[in-house]
Amino acid sequence: MYLHLGNDFIVNGKYIVGIFDLEKSSVSRYTRDYLSNATKLGRVVNCTLEMPKSFVVTLDGELTERVYISQLSCATLKKRYRSNRM
Repeated sequence: MYLHLGNDFIVNGKYIVGIFDLEKSSVSRYTRDYLSNATKLGRVVNCTLEMPKSFVVTLDGELTERVYISQLSCATLKKRYRSNRM
């Protein structure tokens, strides 16, 4: 099962750790620090040129962490994820 994040970016669903609303979660200093650190380490993939609405954290089989920034809402991504699992 794969999840389409927008703009030709697709991730394997089995590697998804979490789907987060960017506006609500970035209020926390810990989330801002996490995203800043991931950016410095080159682990952020920007899937959009538009206003970002969510981010998806993945951890692949080799324990490589990636953060995908998407223009799609958290609710849309969760619906897509759930519909693909059935």
